[in-house]
Amino acid sequence: MADERAIYGGQAVLEGVMMRGVRHLATAVRLPDGRIAVWEQPLDPERWTVRVRGIPFVRGVFALWETLVLGVRALVFSAHVAMRYDPELQNAPGEAPSASSLRGLLWGTVALSLALSVGLFFLLPLGLASVVARWVSTGWAIHLVEGTLRLGILLGYLALIGRTPDIARVFGYHGAEHKTIHAWERGAPLTVEGARPFSVLHPRCGTGFLLIVVALSVIVFAFLGWPSLLWRVVSRVALIPVIAALAYEVIRLGARWYRLWPVRALLWPSLALQRLTTREPDDAMLETAVVALHRVLVAEGHTVPAPEIGRPVIMVDGLGAERSREVPVGREAGE
Repeated sequence: MADERAIYGGQAVLEGVMMRGVRHLATAVRLPDGRIAVWEQPLDPERWTVRVRGIPFVRGVFALWETLVLGVRALVFSAHVAMRYDPELQNAPGEAPSASSLRGLLWGTVALSLALSVGLFFLLPLGLASVVARWVSTGWAIHLVEGTLRLGILLGYLALIGRTPDIARVFGYHGAEHKTIHAWERGAPLTVEGARPFSVLHPRCGTGFLLIVVALSVIVFAFLGWPSLLWRVVSRVALIPVIAALAYEVIRLGARWYRLWPVRALLWPSLALQRLTTREPDDAMLETAVVALHRVLVAEGHTVPAPEIGRPVIMVDGLGAERSREVPVGREAGE
């Protein structure tokens, strides 16, 4: 049962949480009036990524791409909900963007973010290390310098964005997601009270994945030596999928053997980094995360007691339009 429970995860979105299992996904977003809007989405069991799920290293690249695609869909949904239900946005001057234009804007933003991430976290440290290389002997030393610069840029970036109020709220929902997953994995009641005592840190978190990428990049790039600048740039970009695949396997192994103290010791820096991207959630955030996970569990056939949240839940489509009247959050499987 422990392995079965460990397949569930999610991510924070704008004023909400997305939770996913094997066959279903649910995104719950807190509305300004206190209600919770939920969008349920089946995951295609025949999707091509299933075929590579059992292949070590290869599966990491496709799993990360799938996570990105599903995460973008959840962000698109949360943006649509904001446009539809936030009075300030409704009354904003100008014509409201259409679904296609908003989706295109967000996908464009993701593409730009990916490009900036490669430039900021891979090419910028390389450029700075290339300047320092004239005073540092080549070999492991210069790669350690590059890795240290990459880590410093990452820490500075996370600390900076976490100071903005909107991102701080997203980090609160991130903490709520972790607490709720902990509650499910430990067999605790899937309620606000059941999730509240658990940690906001989780060994399978994507933030820890970033730190592992930084550490592995030092090792992988060191084997290439210090060739010409052109080949250094090409290698940094071309080997990102390789490093990501290795980091994915490390995360899987770490989560599987986390009970062992040597593994916990090795993963401690990864968990410590999560303190930059998580916040202690309030009860409203926990309610939202509980509702999202509950809907996924019910959709996948689990009989889970209905959480008592005291807030109405409405089922909506991917654009935030209401599909049904307010429904009880505890609908059991098979009804």
